[in-house]
Amino acid sequence: MIVNNDIISKVEGALDKIRPYLQADGGDVVLVELTSENVLIVDLIGACEHCPFSKYTLKLGVEQTIMQEVPEIKSVVVRAE
Repeated sequence: MIVNNDIISKVEGALDKIRPYLQADGGDVVLVELTSENVLIVDLIGACEHCPFSKYTLKLGVEQTIMQEVPEIKSVVVRAE
């Protein structure tokens, strides 16, 4: 894992903005890794983990919010099983 504390701190701030919406539906998002290419790897947990709309939540909610707040991030993906 590449550690860039400044970017990670900004990402956590952005996640804190979207978490209440995910948690209201019984889900959440957890930061897993920031790659050297500035791709953010996350886990969707709780109700979000198996929700049929999780791809939309990831791209239209999580990724969009993070990329607006942290332009250094190139994309957000869910950790491969």
